[in-house]
Parts: sequence; C-alpha cells; structure tokens
Amino acid sequence: FSPVVEITSYRISKQDLFLTGSLVAYITMLALQGEISRPALQKLQHQSQVAAPLPRTFCRRSTVTLAGRQADVASEAIVSSSDLHAARSAREVYQVSEAACCSTSTSATQGVAGVDPTVLAAVAGLGLTLFALKRVLDTPSRKYDNNVGKEYDAWTEEGVLEYYWGEHIHLGFYSDEELARGYLKKDFKQAKYDFVDEMLKFSGAQNPQKILDVGCGFGGTSRHLAKKFKNASVTGITLSPKQVARGTDLAKQQGVDNVTFQVMDALAMEFPDDTFDLVWACESGEHMPDKRKYVEEMTRVLKPGGTLVIACWCQREETAAAPFSAKDKEDLQFLYDEWAHPYFISIQEFERHMKGTGKLQDVRTDNWNRNTLASWRHSIWVGVFDPWIVVFKGPRIWYKTVREIVTLERMHQAFANGLMEYGMMAGTKALQSAKPADTAAEAREPATVGA
Repeated sequence: FSPVVEITSYRISKQDLFLTGSLVAYITMLALQGEISRPALQKLQHQSQVAAPLPRTFCRRSTVTLAGRQADVASEAIVSSSDLHAARSAREVYQVSEAACCSTSTSATQGVAGVDPTVLAAVAGLGLTLFALKRVLDTPSRKYDNNVGKEYDAWTEEGVLEYYWGEHIHLGFYSDEELARGYLKKDFKQAKYDFVDEMLKFSGAQNPQKILDVGCGFGGTSRHLAKKFKNASVTGITLSPKQVARGTDLAKQQGVDNVTFQVMDALAMEFPDDTFDLVWACESGEHMPDKRKYVEEMTRVLKPGGTLVIACWCQREETAAAPFSAKDKEDLQFLYDEWAHPYFISIQEFERHMKGTGKLQDVRTDNWNRNTLASWRHSIWVGVFDPWIVVFKGPRIWYKTVREIVTLERMHQAFANGLMEYGMMAGTKALQSAKPADTAAEAREPATVGA
C-alpha cells in the first residue's frame, strides 16, 4: 500500500471525483460547522482509540497529507473567521483523527497488521478526493469576458436559480429580531420581498410615476414595484434575452400590465435624459466594467428631483493604513472570476462617483452586512432541505451546483470577515446641476485587484 503522500498521482475520472467529492464536501461541511454533535465526535474518538492504531511514522505522513489538507479546506472553503464555533469543531475533527493515528500503545508491526486495508484505502481516498476537489473548486470557471448576458441566459434556462431563489435574484433582508430567532425560521423567498421594501424605504422615494429597474433579472422587483405603485409605469432592463422572456411571461401570469422588459446595456441606455422618477439598481453594479459610467448613465436618465438608489456588493476601502493582503487579493480575484465580475469597488468609491456627477445631492450610504449576511448560508440550506430539482438534472448540474455552494460559502466568509461590504447608496437629482467636485479620487477608476 503506497503512502498517502504518494498516491496523489493516481488518476480518477472527473465524474467519480465530482460525485464522490460533493458528498464528502457536504459531510465535511456539516462536521466542521458543528452539525455533528460533540458527543458524536467523542464517541468517534473512543471507537478510534479502541481500534488498533497506526504506527507514528505513518501517522506523520497521513496527518500532514490528510489532516493538513482538511484544515486547509476548512480555512479556505468552509470556516468563516468570525465563526468560532465552526473553528472549534474543525479542531475537534483534527484531534479525533490525530488520536486515532498517533497512539503508541502498540508496535508499528501490530498497528499495520491490525488495520483493515479497506479502511486504509478509504482514508487515502478521502484525502485524495478532498485535495483534488479543492484544487478544482479553487480554480474560477466564469471569468468576466462580456459574458454576463450569456451566464444569466444559462441560469434562466436551467431553472435551478429561480426554483430556489424565486423571482428575486438578490440577497434577502433579516431583521435583528429574526436573526435572534434564527434565520432558518424565516422563509428564504420572503426575505427577498422584505429586502425590496427595506430598499424602498432607504431610497426615500415617494409615489414615483416612472420607474427604471437596472439589471432586473427575472423582473421580480419590477413586478413588485408595479403592484405597489399601480399608477406607475415600470421598465426593467437586462442583458439576458431569456430573462426578458421569463419576466414578461411572469407578468402576464400575474396580471401585471404596467411593467415591460427590454434587453439593454446599462452603460449605453436608449432612454432620453430626465425620463424616470426612480432609478433602481439592485446587485447589478457588480457586473459593470465601468462603475463611474454606470452611475453617470443612471443619473442622466433620472428626472430632476428624482431618486437614484443602488444596492451593490462592495469590497472594503483599501487605504495606506489598511492595504489588501496577498490573501485578500487572492480571495477577491476568485470572487471576480467565478461569477463574471470585472471588479468591485468600495461604498466610499460609489459615494465619490455619485457626488462626482455634480447632479446628485443628499447622497447617503450604509453598510447592510448585518441584515443580509444570513442569505448566503440560507441559500445553501434551502438546497439541502430540497435537493430534488438538482438531483434529477444530472451530473452537469450536480457539478455546477457544487461550485455554486462553494462560492456562496466563500462569499459568506468575505462578507463576514469584512473584506466585502453590502453597500447601499442613494441620492436625489438636483433641480439645477451643481459643479462636480474637483478631486483626484473622483476621477479615478480603480484597477482590478491582481491585475
């Protein structure tokens, strides 16, 4: 039997890797997050100590290869730096494996002779699978290349995203009281409707008559606003033709006749100046290759006295006193490249862009991390509780879903440790344009991290 450290050259099929790895990753996630109870771990430790132990020399190699890999997976793919309970669970799993491996109560010869080769093969296979799976999932698969519309076409056609997330492809809102009770007690889809209502309150808009939803997705927010403001006309734009078709179908099914959807580039909108009373942009700025142009174009089509409100995933402000570490840059680059984001900017940079137009006043910002963070893991759990739509779609969707789970967890980590922030920005278009603020910062468009 080859040492574990040497069998990483063994070649297995991608299908075997993905199917086995997805199950292993899920079980490992449960263990590391504390879903396997402390008594169960203690029982496992007791059983491991009763069994014939492995020799210490073998233990050293397997601990480095398996437990080390496991700790790496825990730190980079599962455990949030703010989740101390999960971190303790990870240490317990490691301690159990070390106790099983490293006992010196018997000789090396007796240890090897007393262990079923099938168990050794299973342990080695687990280590190989975790290592290979991590390598695959750490390699981004959807780098931004003007492909946003194509990716959303694919998600719309597959139906998985709509099944789990409903009509709203954005995070949900969880009040402090709901968080205290436990976020899993809240309906995941209702959290998105609540987010729209909270965003509307944040905007301060009063009875808008013409509304533009920039990056409308399936049109869930557009239809919600159209129902709320029955006398208003609502327009949703997206780069995805399939989202336009789906949004239009849902509007007809729901009898919402004051909403329309169009395929349009948010950086070159076809609407005249001063058209809309409310310009709404929820989680679309992440995909924009020119954030300043994004703000300027939305401001252009906004009527004087009208409201612009933006919700966007933002990276924290990098300063000389708090620069990004190499790990920060690596993590951000993964988040850029896995979901077709060219780059993120900070809440403060959004504020500078808004003020830099010279047309927006009463610009205000906020960080909604606390009340949106639960969405990332809640979205994973809804799939765990109801996996069947994925199960029946076959291996390609299984693999894609595993990738999404990993990215959702890495998003959770980034927001939980402060690398990312949930930016809320709003402002009112002045009745008379002001002179743009003359600062170097407002003229700067930050480069992509790692570029």
